[in-house]
Amino acid sequence: MAQAPSDTATERAGDSVADRYADVRRRIDAALARSGRAGEPVILVAVTKYATMDQIRELLRLGHADLGENRVQVLEQHAAQAEEFLSRVRQLPSAAGGAVPDRVRWHMIGHLQRNKVRKVLDRVRLIHSVDSLRLAEEIQSAAANRGDDPVEVLVQVNVAGEAQKHGVAPPAVRHLIDQIDTMFNVRVRGLMCMAPYSEDPETSRPVFERCRELFDDIRVGREGFDLLSMGMSGDFEVGVECGSNIVRVGSAIFGEADSSGEDGAAGG
Repeated sequence: MAQAPSDTATERAGDSVADRYADVRRRIDAALARSGRAGEPVILVAVTKYATMDQIRELLRLGHADLGENRVQVLEQHAAQAEEFLSRVRQLPSAAGGAVPDRVRWHMIGHLQRNKVRKVLDRVRLIHSVDSLRLAEEIQSAAANRGDDPVEVLVQVNVAGEAQKHGVAPPAVRHLIDQIDTMFNVRVRGLMCMAPYSEDPETSRPVFERCRELFDDIRVGREGFDLLSMGMSGDFEVGVECGSNIVRVGSAIFGEADSSGEDGAAGG
């Protein structure tokens, strides 16, 4: 089963971002095979919480496009720097050193305060952490005059009932989604959850299985409800085995993991 990467594993000589990225990809493929889903797509969101800009550029040179951030201010900084890099590459492709993506697909994975919604809407491809009707209403209002497609979001579910974690209680999820469905500018694409931090990734399995059951129940007859975001650096393999098609991986790619797994946000 999946094992959390040790500090020595992420810091040993020659263990570059490219090496760790390839290893994460390999482990995702192996988890898909174990669960009978070989070949199915899984979106790997590389969480830049602990990444330097050099590391982000290295990942972009590998052709990776999906990046995630917990904090709005850091997302703004990293997004601007990544766009500057891609702009230079467009002007001088030979300087890229690889097949860089046309653009970055940013994911807001941490708790989003309502007063910061407008700052992220033009930056992000997907908001993973909608956890209240008031936040959804703020997104609806902020997006009203954009004239673009609806903002795509995931509803964050607090499956384990942890007091220190954000998220909607499982019995309230369907009601919140029904309310968001009445909004023209917000579209729910699926669910996100986090398991309690543990050194043993297997402790995440009951949480992920419960979220997958909830996801399957809600998606019946609901078009476009097809994204399930479960799993971080310490337990993404278990998440994939339980049906996740988005994983949020930071320290397993960039190193410098926080000992608590995260700081109350949804990246790992």
